[in-house]
Amino acid sequence: MAESMRPPSVSDVARRAGVSKATAARVLGGYGRVSAAIHAAVSAAAAEIGYRPNELARSMTTGRSDTIGIVVGDIANPFFAVAVHAMSQVLRAEGFGVLLANSAESLAEEKAAIDTLLGRRVDGMIVSPADMRESSHLRAIMDSGVPLVQFDRCAAGLAVAGVTADDRDVAAEVTQMLIRRGHRRIAYFTACETDSGRFSDLEEIGTGSVRERIAGFLTAGEGLEDTALEVVVGAVGAERAQSLATEVLARGAEAPTAMIASDSTIGLGLYTAARAAGIAIPQALSLVTFHDADWTAIAHPGITVISQPARRLGEEAARMLIRQIQTGDGTCAHHVVPCRIISRGSVGDGPVS
Repeated sequence: MAESMRPPSVSDVARRAGVSKATAARVLGGYGRVSAAIHAAVSAAAAEIGYRPNELARSMTTGRSDTIGIVVGDIANPFFAVAVHAMSQVLRAEGFGVLLANSAESLAEEKAAIDTLLGRRVDGMIVSPADMRESSHLRAIMDSGVPLVQFDRCAAGLAVAGVTADDRDVAAEVTQMLIRRGHRRIAYFTACETDSGRFSDLEEIGTGSVRERIAGFLTAGEGLEDTALEVVVGAVGAERAQSLATEVLARGAEAPTAMIASDSTIGLGLYTAARAAGIAIPQALSLVTFHDADWTAIAHPGITVISQPARRLGEEAARMLIRQIQTGDGTCAHHVVPCRIISRGSVGDGPVS
């Protein structure tokens, strides 16, 4: 590389500011003590010549990178997008940068992302585990001494801080509401997949939050002999959800009279399927979706939603992590944030009302 193309170094800043290299390094690295005048001179010199610090080298010197790693399942999912934005705001207000990784709900991708973030010497991590049944890679974070907070889902048997919504309780509540309205055939759609392509047992569901929702959904129908609750798996994305819903709604008299979507992307697919089939909502089909996405309020009719406090969940996860970093206290606190049902126009009376 030609000399003129070489990035400015600490030595260049020191010459420009008229101080020693050691003094310039203390100012630029954020350690040690210097006078206000020298600090201002070095900072001005760095800005004038376009100096950019070597963050990896600085972290090796100070033991901190001032960076937080965040790993979520699907950043395109509106829930995660809102939550990550909230996390970033809280973290940046405390002086932390953010490295974001998308696992695509793949355990292998999640493990690779965590390895990369550990290699970047992040000061802490917020992880939304893709599979609650596997936690060895999360234990590796803890063993390395890096503070960890689980977000939205928690791996089984892992004693680490986490923040989740009350998924089981609110799923049971909305299902009971549908049953009270006279619905006896209700289908719950999830993006989670099983080896057989069908749902038979909760142990098949690795995503912790979804397992909790399905558990609440099924609990609501226990002891009701005339009620058929069905879990439809594999609704990955709006198009696949629409395709599956089209198949389910084509059953005629055996089709569900109410459907619950595990997220708003799936919900859009179910709504589109009903519209395409000419099935009136809520007269012939009731629809509820998790997450109060923008489209749910402007659809006709408006969609009844389970509003997840995505922003609050994200903010709380970030604050929990900051407390761990600042105090060194890795107490296994688990915060549960309540959801709420927002009733709009997509739930009507069922055949048994």
